[in-house]
Amino acid sequence: MKKLISLAILGVFLMLAPAQTVQAAVGDTLLKVGTTGSDVVQLQTELNYLGYNVGIVDGIFGSNTQAAVKAFQSAQSLSADGIVGPITGNQLNSLYATKVSQKSNTQSRQEKANAIIATGKKYIGVSYLWGGTSPGTGFDCSGYVQYVFAQNGISLPRVSRDQYTVGTSVDFNNLQPGDLVFFSFARNGIVDHDGIYIGNGQFINSSSSKGVTIYDLGPYWKSVYVGAKRVF
Repeated sequence: MKKLISLAILGVFLMLAPAQTVQAAVGDTLLKVGTTGSDVVQLQTELNYLGYNVGIVDGIFGSNTQAAVKAFQSAQSLSADGIVGPITGNQLNSLYATKVSQKSNTQSRQEKANAIIATGKKYIGVSYLWGGTSPGTGFDCSGYVQYVFAQNGISLPRVSRDQYTVGTSVDFNNLQPGDLVFFSFARNGIVDHDGIYIGNGQFINSSSSKGVTIYDLGPYWKSVYVGAKRVF
């Protein structure tokens, strides 16, 4: 009878154990050459993602994984012993989480920029109109920029000079699609024209001579260039 009761209790325990299992973070248990299992899989995944190549993610802590751990530890000014304990694990987890978040944010910005540029290109050929703010009647430069961004949920001031006061300044060599580019035709530093950078050294704008069109940021435009702003 006692034997049956013991077996019954053991059976209940085995059924409940998987439901109580919680995956540990890298570093919660000591990982070193010869260790195997899901913790090593996570370790290898994080190392690969951060650029420390372990080769195939197989859940086996071998020489390649050890070399990658040592390289990571050296880069982080940690003791390069090739063993993953709490210190190495916490640093690895933190950097991994940061990079994943940054990638997610970058993808989100790229998606938003693609949407803005797609919206802007829909109005290529719309004529220029001083004070114009809609495709039905025409756009001036800032009216066009304001309209395109508004269609994508971003509110901007009405005129180019005021649009230049918002967002974060961007160096010319670091322009990204979706950035606003500003110009001074009078070459006195006072903004009087703007457009939307679309990549590959080009921007789209509503010019007085051609309406909504795409230009290369060539010698002329560089000569009147004032700066750029990132507003999302």
